[in-house]
Amino acid sequence: MAQRIQPVWSRRKFLGMSAMGAVGLTACGGGPPAPPPVDVQVPQEILDAAASYRGGSVGMLSQKLYSDAANAALDRSLQAFAQATGTTVQNDLVSGDAGDMVAKMDAEVKAGTARDLAFMNDERFVGQLQNLGDLTDLTDVVEEMKALYGEPATEASNFCVFDGRWYAIPYHFIAAGMFLRKDWYTEKGIPLKPTYTWEELRDNALAVSDAAQRRFGWGITINRSGDANGFIESVINAYGGAIADNTGQKVVFNSPETVEAVSFIGDIYTNPKYEPMLPPGIEAWTDTGNNENYLAGIIGLTNNQYSIYADSKTKGNPVYENTHPFNGAIGPATDIPIAFGSSNSFVVFKGAKNPDLAKQVAKFMVSGSALLGVAKEAPCLVNPSWDKVWDSDPYYTSGDPAYAAIREQTRTPIPLTTKTGYSFPQPPSPGEQAAVAAYLLTDMMQAVIQGTPAAQAVATTHDRIVQIFEQQGYRQ
Repeated sequence: MAQRIQPVWSRRKFLGMSAMGAVGLTACGGGPPAPPPVDVQVPQEILDAAASYRGGSVGMLSQKLYSDAANAALDRSLQAFAQATGTTVQNDLVSGDAGDMVAKMDAEVKAGTARDLAFMNDERFVGQLQNLGDLTDLTDVVEEMKALYGEPATEASNFCVFDGRWYAIPYHFIAAGMFLRKDWYTEKGIPLKPTYTWEELRDNALAVSDAAQRRFGWGITINRSGDANGFIESVINAYGGAIADNTGQKVVFNSPETVEAVSFIGDIYTNPKYEPMLPPGIEAWTDTGNNENYLAGIIGLTNNQYSIYADSKTKGNPVYENTHPFNGAIGPATDIPIAFGSSNSFVVFKGAKNPDLAKQVAKFMVSGSALLGVAKEAPCLVNPSWDKVWDSDPYYTSGDPAYAAIREQTRTPIPLTTKTGYSFPQPPSPGEQAAVAAYLLTDMMQAVIQGTPAAQAVATTHDRIVQIFEQQGYRQ
């Protein structure tokens, strides 16, 4: 059996993380007053469609958004629907980064105790739930919505469709993003560009670092977190490696390209040359660590959803004006970033007590004031998934300079192919989704930091990924 790699944190790094996190949490106090909540209206066609369900109820799970105000706005939209239709909607938040979300949902479906619907990241979770037989076919709903709203984001056709059938309804689009401090770059005469190589980002981060000013150029962790998973996999893909082949069923992780990528990442965190650009505690950050430290003005580069951008704008943080967002980095095997985003998408569970009412809730939430209220509380983090919804309100066309680029990302022609022949996004792979969710990539990097050679760490992780694929029914 493959050895399980455990992360080890030094006391200095752990205490550093705690101190830096505390600074980040308080750095954005004050700011502009919150905008008034959007007046959520339920369209007549939804009222008519839901009329026969008056008195009914649905239970819903929402993948927690990285904005408390957006979570509150989402609940306001749901309760506006409930009040207008005479129904009850019970909404509970669930963390997508806990590592056991799919297992818990599957257990509830099998026990007959699942909620009626949920929304979650389609790239990370929908394939696993569909492979477990937990989801209802929603093709009829999606086709109806296409007639109203045009096409959804291109990525959805990859992550929500299985054997030509839709098992998830795209809700709102989540752009892939990286963010750097353009004022720090400008001070050093480093040009701002639409993309960089990973090596350029590393070298630039070192150049802009100045511990005396509490400036640390690199703000990407490799500790267990969704952001770390995304970073590690992005570098591996950019170098020409992949977890699985283009079928999504065969593990191909142990390759020279993967070893080269892992060596590159490991060098950042172990080479004394780069220590000046690493903030104390970075190896112990979770998904909030980079947000807190970026908003506190301490780090100069990170990868993230647009939650950092949204928080800095809504709270009047000066880092908003000094932020250069870009789609991602390239490597030896790529000419453009492998960036196509994802969507939070609605699913209806098998055995749902009120599936038809659940579908009406989903149809209501994807557009109009129901979505606008959430989007305004999380600008550029919550975006339309559907083409015509982008044109439905001036906010989406002129509310922020980043919206034009985000909308273009929803239209990214896919697949994007590396020089080694891998195409992304690959078909939804329950094996890959489960392997990433189990934090095998971050465990691998912790082993490298502790002294395991990159080739050995990659080989061990390959064996662990194989085990998970076989557990999902894919013989290797």
